[in-house]
Amino acid sequence: MIHPLFEGILIGLTMAVMLGPALFALLQTSLHRGTRAGVILAFGIFLSDFLIVVLSYLGAAQLLNQGKKSLVVGLIGGTILIIYGIVTLTRKVQINDSNNLIEARHVPGPLTFLFKGFFLNFANPFVWFFWFTIMMGISGTYGSEFGAVSSLFGGVLITIFSTDVLKVFIASSIKKYMTPQLMNLVNYVVGILLAIFGVILIIRSTITF
Repeated sequence: MIHPLFEGILIGLTMAVMLGPALFALLQTSLHRGTRAGVILAFGIFLSDFLIVVLSYLGAAQLLNQGKKSLVVGLIGGTILIIYGIVTLTRKVQINDSNNLIEARHVPGPLTFLFKGFFLNFANPFVWFFWFTIMMGISGTYGSEFGAVSSLFGGVLITIFSTDVLKVFIASSIKKYMTPQLMNLVNYVVGILLAIFGVILIIRSTITF
């Protein structure tokens, strides 16, 4: 049997290559705001994942996936994604006097990126469903072995955070090659994708209600 920690690392690596709104927001923030902002946003995503894991362990996710609660969360999460997508879509990049890429708006504080990463991930009910599904599978395998469950989820969370930080550094390293036109194109594509994710989320939540 694979050790729970290594099993968690494998699950985390699998999740690292999955496409989703948090990934696009992470890359877009890293390109536009730099490494520090990207890492803070990644930490916000990590905190939301950690909280969801804890709540899933306590059974809160099961209640959240029932009836009207699931519909409300889906509508709120989808609306947040659509709004964020529109804001990203309309964001413009320009060149300052030092020939550096800047955005037309002032740079937000670190808490903005922390909360952005947290709520962008936390408001997505499919993240809840994913973690709760893993929790059920792990419970069936390890039962009440708290140490094994903790090791597995620790491996998953640490791997996801580590790969997110790696994505931040990769995105930041290619920023110097980006022109204003390319950066605006990134905003345009990411904004459309986030809005699409939001629409799909609302539609699925309505259909499954």
